[in-house]
Amino acid sequence: MINTAYLSLGSNLGNREEFLKDALKMLVSYPEIELSKASSIYETDPVGYTEQGNFLNMVVKVQTSFSAEQLLEVCLLTEKELGRIRKIRWGPRTVDLDILLFNNENIKSEKLIIPHPRMHERAFVLVPLLEIDPVVQLPTLKTPLNEILNGIPDKEGVRLWKQINGEDAFALFEN
Repeated sequence: MINTAYLSLGSNLGNREEFLKDALKMLVSYPEIELSKASSIYETDPVGYTEQGNFLNMVVKVQTSFSAEQLLEVCLLTEKELGRIRKIRWGPRTVDLDILLFNNENIKSEKLIIPHPRMHERAFVLVPLLEIDPVVQLPTLKTPLNEILNGIPDKEGVRLWKQINGEDAFALFEN
């Protein structure tokens, strides 16, 4: 079975764009993961723990034969291989990968909650998500995401940093 998943990628340490590039390359190196769409890259103010540098954030849509749990393991391994250290909750990181949506499923386990529990509160997730899929819905909410985004006060903290060109998602990462 082919599953559709939306992932958010973020980085605020070192060469932020390079960490996003490397994470995406690592994800699609798995034959079970195929990139369908990638958003532009946005520079965003930190949320939660604000005493840190700005983030680069983006969202990708993938097709995968992995289960949600298998995809989570790949995301965690990718973070680890790219040097993520978890010291401060919402603190600085080389790379952060979150599964936002997986098909239209509601999943709640010890390791994983889908839809991502705070995604509807975060402009840095909704802006790039709605860029690649303007009609995507959360299975847990009836309100369209664009209406939810309009009500988020910190959306001014999400600024276009590098726009995707055309249909080729890898155009973002050409040198």
